[in-house]
Amino acid sequence: MKFLKNHPFAVEAFFESSLVLTFAVPKEHIENLIPKCLELDVFQEKWAFIAIAMVQTKDLRPKGFPRFMGNDFFLVGYRIFVRYNNNAGKRLRGLYIIKSETDKRKMEFMGNIFTHYNYTTTDIKESTIGSLRSINSKKSKFKLVIEQTGDEISIPNGSPFTSWKEARRFAGPLPYTFTYNDRDKTVLIIEGVRQNWKPQPIKIKKYHFDFLNKLDLKNIILANAFEITRIPYYWKKGKMEEWN
Repeated sequence: MKFLKNHPFAVEAFFESSLVLTFAVPKEHIENLIPKCLELDVFQEKWAFIAIAMVQTKDLRPKGFPRFMGNDFFLVGYRIFVRYNNNAGKRLRGLYIIKSETDKRKMEFMGNIFTHYNYTTTDIKESTIGSLRSINSKKSKFKLVIEQTGDEISIPNGSPFTSWKEARRFAGPLPYTFTYNDRDKTVLIIEGVRQNWKPQPIKIKKYHFDFLNKLDLKNIILANAFEITRIPYYWKKGKMEEWN
């Protein structure tokens, strides 16, 4: 039944919110985190990127199923920006997932049947006090504080990007997500389809992610932070190909 993990059908959802923080890391520090079939998607020949996506999904279900059969989940994904040269000679830009979390055991159970993303369930709490919006988890030991402001938002200090236009290239999600099976040397390619994707910069007041700290990365920098709200999204059925 292992074939079930290869995204055997298309899935659709409505994103109430997709919030993504992207961190720049010197490329040599994370090369060991991706499989040999992939290469890092780099900027200025120096920087590689890890993104943390926090997505509030609504009505997530197999594509074509009625909306009332869907479920609402909060999803957290830790991903690395990568590139892959497929068997047709095309150079695909996408993401490699290194950790996945959700707020509901149902999503952990179903997600681990139909994907290779290795979901775990955690507590996720959201709150807003004045202009400060917080997302945190005691179990996963992360906390994010966003300052909601009408003022112009600047690129984070130390970011390798000089403008938000430049930073949007690494805002995510990208068109593809990749999984590699080292045993049979196959690559699973999942294509996402999005509409009206216009990420807006957000101001990060404070953040702490225990998972990032455990990676023990050197010279990691918050490079950008974006959010999009209220858009439809779907993932196509996975495609498998051999890698040589």
